Amino acid sequence: MWEEPFGFRHYHKEENKMKHGKKYKEAAAQVDRAMLYEPAEAIALVKKTATAKFDETVELHIRTGCDGRHAEQQIRGAVVLPNGTGKTVKVLVFAKGDKVNEAEAAGAEYVGGDELIPKIQNDGWLDFDVVVATPDMMGIVGRLGKVLGPKGLMPNPKAGTVTMDVTKAINDIKAGKIEYRLDKTNIVHVPVGKTSFADEKLKENFDAIMDAIMKAKPSAVKGQYLRSVTLASTMGPGVKINVAKL
Repeated sequence: MWEEPFGFRHYHKEENKMKHGKKYKEAAAQVDRAMLYEPAEAIALVKKTATAKFDETVELHIRTGCDGRHAEQQIRGAVVLPNGTGKTVKVLVFAKGDKVNEAEAAGAEYVGGDELIPKIQNDGWLDFDVVVATPDMMGIVGRLGKVLGPKGLMPNPKAGTVTMDVTKAINDIKAGKIEYRLDKTNIVHVPVGKTSFADEKLKENFDAIMDAIMKAKPSAVKGQYLRSVTLASTMGPGVKINVAKL
């Protein structure tokens, strides 16, 4: 799921001005590339320029002034979107003992331990979107680092996915909890919702994400923290947002 960060291909296509089809060009013509839009205007424009036949995801791409090569400038965390993501999320929980029953009762699609290692490692099974683990299972889960790590699926305490409270973790994920982190180019890519969402619901989700990102600002970052903030639908053009107002 995370071979490339969320929206990565689309975002860099937009940046590099690669060739696009007729529909994309027509949609892009409606966006003033020199203008910085207010969030509400940007959301309306992203919905208007989403022309795919499926319910596109609204993506947020935040270019930061962080240097992720330094640990003290890393950004990683999670936020529950007030209106969810519009996506059904499959949860895998690594647990043992009573926590197995707890995870199943909370609605996890898959729960297990040691027996799942070869299935993921050797058979390439990745039919899940989020992985949760109790701390006592991290020794086992650690063996999957090379598989789960590059896909952004490795459980992490900062994201609330390494915890004994598996019920809360699963409930939050199902309610619309998303993780955010810097990619290798110091950009954060996150989903905001679906183009079928009402503008107000997308705006509430957008505000929740930006609030979390602002609070996550590392004290070691010098200069401008938010370099650019861009909204786009899965197949649509990017719409740049006025960072000064955020």
